[in-house]
Amino acid sequence: MANFIKKLYPAYIPAGGARGDRAFSERSPSPFWVMVRKEFGDHIRSWRFVILLAIVVLACAGSLYASISALKDGQSANAASGEGGSSFLFLRMFTETDGSLPGFLTFLSFLAPLIGIALGFDSVNTERNKGTLSRLLSQPLYRDDFLNAKFVAGLLLIAVVVFSLGFLVMGMGLLTIGFPPTPEEFWRVVFMLLITVVYVGLWLNLSLLFSVRFRQAATSALSGIALWIFFLVFYGMIVSLVGNATSPADTAAASAVIRHQDLMMLLSRLSPAYLFQEAASTLMLPDTRTLNPFITQDQAYLAVNAPLSFGQSLLLVWPQVVAIVAETTLSFAAAYVAFMRQEIRSRS
Repeated sequence: MANFIKKLYPAYIPAGGARGDRAFSERSPSPFWVMVRKEFGDHIRSWRFVILLAIVVLACAGSLYASISALKDGQSANAASGEGGSSFLFLRMFTETDGSLPGFLTFLSFLAPLIGIALGFDSVNTERNKGTLSRLLSQPLYRDDFLNAKFVAGLLLIAVVVFSLGFLVMGMGLLTIGFPPTPEEFWRVVFMLLITVVYVGLWLNLSLLFSVRFRQAATSALSGIALWIFFLVFYGMIVSLVGNATSPADTAAASAVIRHQDLMMLLSRLSPAYLFQEAASTLMLPDTRTLNPFITQDQAYLAVNAPLSFGQSLLLVWPQVVAIVAETTLSFAAAYVAFMRQEIRSRS
């Protein structure tokens, strides 16, 4: 493995024969982190990532402008009517819109998966087609370190991008509103960004799975984009069609209506896009007190008319968060098993 690391880091090779090689091996990084650094640097220097990042930043900047315009109009209307300003202004910057463009959270849920797909669709098959995969695995390197390094490098880059965009919105909020966010608002935003990183990591794992399964990079890219479009556009239509076909009659009992609605909610929550939208919007809207569509009049009357605390909102969306983490873990496990069972042959 020393020869492999020396090729990647020639500036750190000391002179002195075997004694120098032994000193180099003692302070050299592990092969796993060598691959993580290399993959991270390759992603940052690629034009594909730069172009995709520019598209996401421009879209988020447009949604941020629409949010700021909506907040200014709302504050002007409150001042004219003599009402007090609304609370949670920092959180409203992520969800509010003036109607011209979707909100920041909507853009993030729509475009962020493309980053994960772009980072992973050619991670394995390109190495195999170039013949570098067999050369790399011929070194004293654990086979699973190769796939783990691909995932960790992509997830680190996704975290950097997502948190940079989130803190950019918070910085614009400081300039626009004029006072810092409360600790509760700050932690709500941070946890929402963490959920976003896990959600985009799910699409990264799916693209890794397609990259392991298909030989051609174009096929794996089209598979990831097709799955992304299916869950964002067509899955909701299919659930609506199923709901209309299986809806109970108007004279059905209330228990049958509730069972049907529970089934529709279960089918909707199989989609990772729906789970993310439900979890993120609930965290960013403290006034959301329940995700149950059936609230009786007595329950609504007896409920306290106050926003939920951060801990209560987190408990409310905890099943959605666990489901997103489980889907991300299962997709990585599928890619891991498929890669470990493949036969790697050197190209002639």
